[in-house]
Amino acid sequence: MFTGIVEELGEVTAVETLGDASRFRLRGAVVTEGAQHGDSIAVNGVCLTVVEHEGDEFTADVMAETLNRSSLGALAVGSRVNLERPTAVGARLGGHIVQGHVDGTGEILERKPSDNWEIVKISLPTGLSRYVVEKGSITVDGISLTVVDAEPDHFTVSLIPTTLALTTLGVKQAGDPVNLEVDVIAKYVERLLAAGQGADR
Repeated sequence: MFTGIVEELGEVTAVETLGDASRFRLRGAVVTEGAQHGDSIAVNGVCLTVVEHEGDEFTADVMAETLNRSSLGALAVGSRVNLERPTAVGARLGGHIVQGHVDGTGEILERKPSDNWEIVKISLPTGLSRYVVEKGSITVDGISLTVVDAEPDHFTVSLIPTTLALTTLGVKQAGDPVNLEVDVIAKYVERLLAAGQGADR
């Protein structure tokens, strides 16, 4: 489990195409400290498994399902990525419960800078809007954010200077894709309510 609090801004150092999969080598001095084979690291909000680890770099295999459902397929050598290790049991939950299982991709539609923050409008794929509510939580490229406005086809978030400086959202522009993970609690509530309605029939 992750919290959506990005630990560092890493970089893609190599990409190898393996038929219907890809192997990424990524650099991140913080997340590789003490890393071992089989550990999990979230890359732009996608939970990946460490295959190899050497120095401040690690390698992860990405299957076709993940490439199709996320924006990882658009990464190239030199791309910056948000990195986070799983939260430790008993640690503070600084963001919200994040699984690293991307529900879909959105697109940055608009950026409105201000003196001390920036409003970013992001498109919502069909079927996800019912899980996104005003002042609720959403994960964008692995970053735990609070929804400002929620509409059927888009939502907005307000980014503080720290988020702009330390994550990929500081450099992404209109038209760029982002990974989205909605609040898993909302999905469980929906499933439970549906099961309850079926039991009443």
